[in-house]
Amino acid sequence: MKTSCTFDINKSYAALHNRFPNHTDHPVIGITGNFNDGTLMLLSGYYTSVLKAGGIPFVIPPFEDTDILINLLDNLDGLLLTGGADINPLYLGEEPIKELHNINPYRDCQELLLTRLAANRQIPILGICRGIQVMNAAFGGKLYQDIDAQMEGMHLKHSQDMDRAFASHTVNIEPDSLLSRIMNTGTLPVNSFHHQAVAEPAPGFRVSARAADGVIEAIESTEYKSMLGVQWHPECFILNGDKCMMPLFGWFIREAKSFRAAKRLHERILTLDSHCDTPMFFGQNINFATRDEKIKVDLHKMTEGRQDATIMVAYIPQKERTDEALLAATAKADRLLNDIEEMVANNCTAVDIARTPADLYRLKKAGKKAIMLGIENGYAIGKDIRNVERFRNRGVVYMTLCHNGNNDICGSARYNDEGLGVSEFGEQVIREMNRVGMMVDLSHAGERSFYETLEISRTPVVCSHSSCRALCEHPRNLTDEQLRAIARRGGVVQVCLYGGFLRSDVPATICDAVEHLHHIVNIMGIEHVGIGTDFDGDGGIIGCNDSSELINFTRRLLLERYSEADIQRIWGGNFLRVMEEVQRI
Repeated sequence: MKTSCTFDINKSYAALHNRFPNHTDHPVIGITGNFNDGTLMLLSGYYTSVLKAGGIPFVIPPFEDTDILINLLDNLDGLLLTGGADINPLYLGEEPIKELHNINPYRDCQELLLTRLAANRQIPILGICRGIQVMNAAFGGKLYQDIDAQMEGMHLKHSQDMDRAFASHTVNIEPDSLLSRIMNTGTLPVNSFHHQAVAEPAPGFRVSARAADGVIEAIESTEYKSMLGVQWHPECFILNGDKCMMPLFGWFIREAKSFRAAKRLHERILTLDSHCDTPMFFGQNINFATRDEKIKVDLHKMTEGRQDATIMVAYIPQKERTDEALLAATAKADRLLNDIEEMVANNCTAVDIARTPADLYRLKKAGKKAIMLGIENGYAIGKDIRNVERFRNRGVVYMTLCHNGNNDICGSARYNDEGLGVSEFGEQVIREMNRVGMMVDLSHAGERSFYETLEISRTPVVCSHSSCRALCEHPRNLTDEQLRAIARRGGVVQVCLYGGFLRSDVPATICDAVEHLHHIVNIMGIEHVGIGTDFDGDGGIIGCNDSSELINFTRRLLLERYSEADIQRIWGGNFLRVMEEVQRI
């Protein structure tokens, strides 16, 4: 059965491509079909609205094979959840009330799973009627099984018997909502044919429209995701020649086009995150091959976000500087590097260690994810400079000179009341890093250490995960003069996705990270900027919280009209240029 279904889906895609040979700019929209009494049905309004908005409709039959669903989703640019029967309340942990209408067991399991899988891949989703309820239930929201029985104070007739092509009541749209921007109005006449509704929006969603009696009529993502659900049937209006709802489908198709463009771009370029702390969790029963919710970087999330490579660091917190503590720090660094190598060995068919930029491109071509090794905090080498070459021979591509607190190499940006700079031993370390081809990372370094390192180093330096002090006053962030100084030496600064470095007043979002990137580009030029998420080391912001959401950053860059060449530089090209120079010297 599985082989037959996979074959049929592949044949369907072949037919789709033959039917639309020049569909590069037309996103493929999966539309859930309504299966009942052995018949798969789809009302014409759904695919008509998608076609008129510029999309290519593809009907999804009900099935539950996860492998096939994933294969299907990899070929879709948008997901339209359609109307239909009630959702089984047992899936929501509730017992059915007597007012519950017919349920459709063929659809519920598949669509709840399909919605979660699509959201993991950042695929734009539009939910209509039952679709808004599926979307809300999939992410932990609550539903009314019957609004007449369960909601107090109602007076509107929501379950209609009139022609669906005409409005039956109005909804009030929240003025600061995405829906308001799409429809460009605060009050919207809609049609209404339902007796179930959203009771409480799921985490990560907000109410964007209500009927006059308080029934929730629309919800949307609060996390800068392309997810919107409406309780009415906007697809029916076009059947009567009424285009009033086409802005909604226009938005949906634009989002799907953006997602499609980002996917295609990720196929052509290499995407490298220059800093993650995931190895800190490897001793906590982590399975890197699964979608493990305890960590922000794993094989599933990297695949979902279309991320090719990351630099995993052996993070060593700053402790005492006694001989015993220094030896323990070195041992811990080796142990963390061993953990990374063991993880890679356990997943050798899907991931490998890269030591050079050429390795990264080779692994991408082979369809593998790539891991590079780094060390965060030169405390790891103790007082034995021979450890620099030894760690480099292990494959370490960069070492952050210090962390939060001074070490024997240099003074830190934090807990450095003495204003210490680079020590005599630190100068030897920097020169040795130059000699063996290890990048010098100045994230966490104090300003005196920063400028002294620039004078000492014979190669360009990097800041693997730093942001801008002009936009957020934090000692870890770089001043504009520091940015200019790195640019003059040919170095690169990687925008950090830790919220505390992006803004200090409210939770940071993907928009704040893009603003920091803009600022660095304005100060340093496009040749000196990249992205170092700091995932699993407190990094992760609204809209870009783990590896699965990194494609959202690409979509933002496309929205800001960065060219493909510029995005290629940002997603690792600049960082790898410095790495090549350092390793060559």
